Amino acid sequence: MHSTGDPSSTGSPRATIDVVLPVHNEGASIGATLREFHRTVAMGSNIPIRFVVCEDGSSDDTLPVVRALAAELPLKLISDPVRKGYSRAVIDGLRASESDWVACIDSDGQCDPADFAKLLALQDGADLVVGWRNPRSDPWMRRAMSGAFGLVYRTFFDVRLRDPSCPYILIRRASLEKILAGNVGILKQGFWWEFFARASALGLAIRETPVHHRVRSSGMTQVYRPARVPRIALEHLLGLRKLRQELNAPRRETR
Repeated sequence: MHSTGDPSSTGSPRATIDVVLPVHNEGASIGATLREFHRTVAMGSNIPIRFVVCEDGSSDDTLPVVRALAAELPLKLISDPVRKGYSRAVIDGLRASESDWVACIDSDGQCDPADFAKLLALQDGADLVVGWRNPRSDPWMRRAMSGAFGLVYRTFFDVRLRDPSCPYILIRRASLEKILAGNVGILKQGFWWEFFARASALGLAIRETPVHHRVRSSGMTQVYRPARVPRIALEHLLGLRKLRQELNAPRRETR
């Protein structure tokens, strides 16, 4: 894994909010996504942020595009020549963060930077602030798959969220470290489902707010392509069972 960027270049890394983005084959859109977010949040609202971009073995021009962006934006780049998958990319980005509060968004432009203020407004008394996409702008097939999986997911975990796969979050560092202390990455392509199950099991104070969800700025999803869905579904079902066993283990030991 290769990392570039100086966290001290944006002032105190603890005062700055790190914004983590996993990126794979988003060369056509990543520049617009980062510039818009920086323009709206950092310049428009005077909120100090630093992007933590975890570039995940892209085969297009994503890596040189992000390297060029590092010259104009506060940005820490983590790159790998071989793809490790969505969940591992997010985990590596979260582990590379340093701020007291850490945010995460996807790199495809679907998270509206104007909604960042909504998450910040709910910080007090919260460990984790979560967006829920209202309405969700994915194709109907993607929404149907997510809804079906959500029904199964809720039979395994008591997660009281409207949208337990939304990637738009803001979390307190101490709470993030508790989550990352577990065996994270069991759901290789369903990181947020796992993340919120772990957060709920830890009893974190979670607040939820509606956020806009925009149509992808370009390209198509790099994860849930039709040919991969059956295998991902099976992996997720097996992963849910393994995750429940892990999260239930401490309770069994204390009886």
